[in-house]
Amino acid sequence: MKWLESGESMEYDVIVIGGGPSGLMAAIAAGEKGARVLLIDKGSKLGRKLAISGGRRCNVTNRLPIEEIIKHIPGNGKFLYSAFSIFSNEDIIKFFEGLGVALKEEDHGRMFPVSNKAQSVVDALLSQLEKLHVNVFKNCAAEEVMYDQHHVSAVLLKDGQTISAKAVVLAVGGKSVPQTGSTGDGYAWAEKAGHTITELFPTEVPITSNEPFIVNKTLQGLSLRDIKLSVLNPKGKPIITHQMDMLFTHFGISGPAVLRSSQFVVKAMKKWNLQEVTMSLDALPEKTEEGLFQEIVKLIKAEPKKSIKNTLKGLLPERYLLFLFDQSEIDPAEQGGSISHEKIRRFAKHCKQFQFRVNGTLPIEKAFVTGGGVSVKEVDPKTMASKLMPGLYFCGEILDIHGYTGGYNITAALVTGRLAGTNAALYSKNDRA
Repeated sequence: MKWLESGESMEYDVIVIGGGPSGLMAAIAAGEKGARVLLIDKGSKLGRKLAISGGRRCNVTNRLPIEEIIKHIPGNGKFLYSAFSIFSNEDIIKFFEGLGVALKEEDHGRMFPVSNKAQSVVDALLSQLEKLHVNVFKNCAAEEVMYDQHHVSAVLLKDGQTISAKAVVLAVGGKSVPQTGSTGDGYAWAEKAGHTITELFPTEVPITSNEPFIVNKTLQGLSLRDIKLSVLNPKGKPIITHQMDMLFTHFGISGPAVLRSSQFVVKAMKKWNLQEVTMSLDALPEKTEEGLFQEIVKLIKAEPKKSIKNTLKGLLPERYLLFLFDQSEIDPAEQGGSISHEKIRRFAKHCKQFQFRVNGTLPIEKAFVTGGGVSVKEVDPKTMASKLMPGLYFCGEILDIHGYTGGYNITAALVTGRLAGTNAALYSKNDRA
């Protein structure tokens, strides 16, 4: 692979803009079809998002059945059915193993390199680009995609150079994690081709709250394991519930259950025009409220003179136990036998459904994933081709597709990248012929 600095002018079959997961896969797929490929990235390193993903271990895909994977991509996951029938998560595993990256399966189907190093995944992709003679411009920003007579014609670089191409793949990401180069550049290029950009919003992002216990940092730094967290509609019914871990922070809440709930908070605020949304926390999902009440009453009866704090020691993490005592107006030093059943019931209810208000999320730049993007209604699900502009292809996070963390977004990026690159190459060959 010739690592070119911009300044050399050529014509290519396919130009891929963006060196993230989907762009690297698109450039490889196009190269495998024998196309003359140029990969352009405005950064000094390719695969920056991959290199920091999965805690720098890179969760390359997920091995759950396709149906399950699509359930874990609540943002237009069904659009990917056709794509998965052509290049699936199992194909991703075979692809990486073919590049010499041994993978291992961890909890919930998550696939990681045996090396536990994201860089080994990035290096394998870069080696494949080199093997396929894909040209690369690094430190090279695209200014705009040029269209001529209703076809893709070229890419104009910020330095004024124009590079001709039969097909262009937009793999520039969304607006989240901007330090990796995802700053929303591609939306204007897509709009110029006639595409609709659906409203952008943060997903997989911490949630903010002005509740007194958050503002006063009462629970800051406290982690709760395997809890159930629900986002409620204005009638108090759950819109979504996730059973995972969570963390209280100085601005609100975070952790896996919270990240997965975040897009539903954003959507509820918009749908019902709300300033705040109610969430409900079940700290003991394996118990029923009545069963918990009876269990506490039994423990108190056995040792009525024991302080309630000592009677219920170990039921919940101590800070959370004391917090719920306070919410239930129970003095932790009080003897269990002198506490009214009404207060015990209130405490049991708080254990099972402690409700609090949240007022939004951190901004899109702090999110792991961008919600919204190029409308999937305007993209062919089998080829990732624009339905509006011949020669234009989309892949990865620029599309209005978003999933939970756990290998789902990267799976969508790699699958759409594979299809976009393959079909951009086939289109350019037909165009040449």
